[in-house]
Amino acid sequence: MAGPLAHLKVLDLSRILAGPWAGQVFADFGAEVIKVERPERGDDTRHWGPPYLKDAEGNDTADAAYYLSANRGKKSVTVDITTEAGQDLIKKMAARCDILLENYKVGGLKKYGLDYDSIKAINPGVIYCSITGFGQTGPYKNRAGYDAMIQGMGGLMSVTGVPEGQPGAGPQKVGVAVADLMTGMYAVSSVLAAVVHRQQTGVGQHIDLALLDTQVAWLANQAQNYLTSGKSPARQGTGHPNIVPYQAVPSQDGYFMLAVGNDDQFRRFCKIAGIEPLAENPAYASNSSRVMARDELIPQIENATRQQNSTWWLEKLSDAHVPCGPINTLEEVFADPQVQARGMVVEQEHPQAGKVKTVRNPVIFSESALDYQQAPPVLGEHTEEVLRDLLGQDEAQINQLRRNGVV
Repeated sequence: MAGPLAHLKVLDLSRILAGPWAGQVFADFGAEVIKVERPERGDDTRHWGPPYLKDAEGNDTADAAYYLSANRGKKSVTVDITTEAGQDLIKKMAARCDILLENYKVGGLKKYGLDYDSIKAINPGVIYCSITGFGQTGPYKNRAGYDAMIQGMGGLMSVTGVPEGQPGAGPQKVGVAVADLMTGMYAVSSVLAAVVHRQQTGVGQHIDLALLDTQVAWLANQAQNYLTSGKSPARQGTGHPNIVPYQAVPSQDGYFMLAVGNDDQFRRFCKIAGIEPLAENPAYASNSSRVMARDELIPQIENATRQQNSTWWLEKLSDAHVPCGPINTLEEVFADPQVQARGMVVEQEHPQAGKVKTVRNPVIFSESALDYQQAPPVLGEHTEEVLRDLLGQDEAQINQLRRNGVV
C-alpha cells in the first residue's frame, strides 16, 4: 500500500462519524484499517439516507451517501461482539494491530472483555483511542453525545447565526457535523503522537477523547475573547468578532464574501469602491477602530457594494489583492476550476455501483503519494480475507463462524 502509514494496522470498532472519520484519514495515509461492523445491519450511517448510492441499474444500494463520506479505504469485517467467539476474534485482531479506535459508551466494551485494560494485557504496545461524548471522567461521562447537542452545549451555536434583533435571529447549527469531524482529526493527531511516543519508549497508551472537550478547545479565538474580556461573544452572522469588514456583503445580483485582513487592504477596497474618504477617517482607518464602529461602517460599505454585480467585485478586488470570494453552492464548488485542477474528487471501483466518487484527502505528500484504490466497502466485504490472512482461519473455520452467526 502507498502512503506514509503503510506500516500501521488499525482496528476500527467505531461507528457514526467521529471515529470513522479518523479511521478514513488513517486509511488515506496508507494504514490498513479493519472496520468491524455488526452482521446484517452494519454501521448506522449505512442507513442514514436518502440519498443512497445507486447500483449499475440505477437502483438504491444498501449504503447511504453519509456512510460513503467517512469509510473509504477500509476493510469491512462483520463480527458479533456479543458472542464469546466474536470477542475472541476481536482480541486476536487487536493483538495484531497497532491502533484500536472505539466510540462505545464509557465501560461499554468492558463486559465483552474488549476494554483498554483487557486489550493491553494481550497487546501491551496497543494505542487504544476511546471517543465519547463527554470523556471517561466527570459527571456527564455516562451520557450519550451527538454532534448537534455538542454544538449547542459547547458554545458553537451561541456564536453562529443571525445577530439578535435582526430578521431570522437565533442560534444556528453548522451545516456539517463539525464537532464530530474535529474530534476525528484530534484522534488522528493524538494517535500519531502516541505512535511516536511508542517508538521512543516501547509503551502504548489509552487516549481519552471527548466531543465536548474538542468543541470547547476549537472555539479558538472566540474562547480566548471570552477568557480575556469576561464577556460572552455574540452572534455576528457572517461577520468576524475581531476583523471588519470580514463578512458577506450584498452586490447588485447577490452576495459575495469580503475578507479585509489589514488596513492596507481596506484602503485598496475603499479606492475600488469609490469611498476613499472612509479609509482616511480616523474612525475607520485602523482595524481596531473599525471593529468598534462596525454598526455605522458596514451599512456604508454595503451601499457601495450594491452598485456593481458580484463578478465585477470579485474581478476588481482580486486584481487589487483584496481577499474576496463567491458564495458557492456545492454544484458550483465541484465545477470550480481550482477545485478541479487540484483533483478534489476521486473515482474508485465499487462492486455494486461500478464507480463511486468521493472527496480526496486534502493532504499532498511529496514523497509518499496516497492511493485511493479501495472504495468504501460494502458490509462484510473483507470478512473472509481478514479472517484468512490476518488470523490464519481456514475455510472450514470461517464457514463454521458463519453458521453460528458470529460473522
